[in-house]
Amino acid sequence: MDNGYRPQTLQEQAAAQLRTMLVEGRIEPGTRLNERQLALTLRVSPTPLREAMALLAAEGLLELLPSRAAVAVKLGADDIRHSFELLAMLESQGGELAAGRIDEAARDALLALHRELRACHARGDLSGYCRIDERIHAAINAAAANPLLTEAHRSICGRVQHLRFRALQDPVLWRQALVEHEEMMAALAARDGAALGALLRSHLERKREVLLARLHAQACQLNG
Repeated sequence: MDNGYRPQTLQEQAAAQLRTMLVEGRIEPGTRLNERQLALTLRVSPTPLREAMALLAAEGLLELLPSRAAVAVKLGADDIRHSFELLAMLESQGGELAAGRIDEAARDALLALHRELRACHARGDLSGYCRIDERIHAAINAAAANPLLTEAHRSICGRVQHLRFRALQDPVLWRQALVEHEEMMAALAARDGAALGALLRSHLERKREVLLARLHAQACQLNG
């Protein structure tokens, strides 16, 4: 019987592992990737690795150079400001639409994901938390049932995912983010689109301000 399961290709496996390395900062922003070393680390041949890098470039995590080399994307203050400004607009609109359009099965699936999110926080699993967090935000946007909105949302999410991970490395901010997710789920359950949209906007704007403040502090340290 077909249960819808499809094994991952080598390209997809390599992309998933490389995505995690980029998001979690194991490859620092601005780093030029060593293709030979990466192939050994990920245990793949050059062809699926290059295909994986092309996939992550399309997601906004890598920049491909004319020399065929790849560099981990590094965002400056303006890039962060503009990216989060756009993402907050997309998620806010998506939340407003999703609250009114989501069906019961999709809502139950989101609540189940939220329980997994709580469990990740309880055991201190930041990597797992961020993967579930990404799925929750994508699912809310998908429930808006607007393919153009979903496409725009997907195109910007990969670009800032590593920044969202870094923002949550502060335990206080991580706890605050979980509380905000609790409020989002309550708004979704109540089908309160205005509340959900406002919560999603403030959730992302708070992350943006934290990241900009950190970037400013780092610049001040470097300038002595």
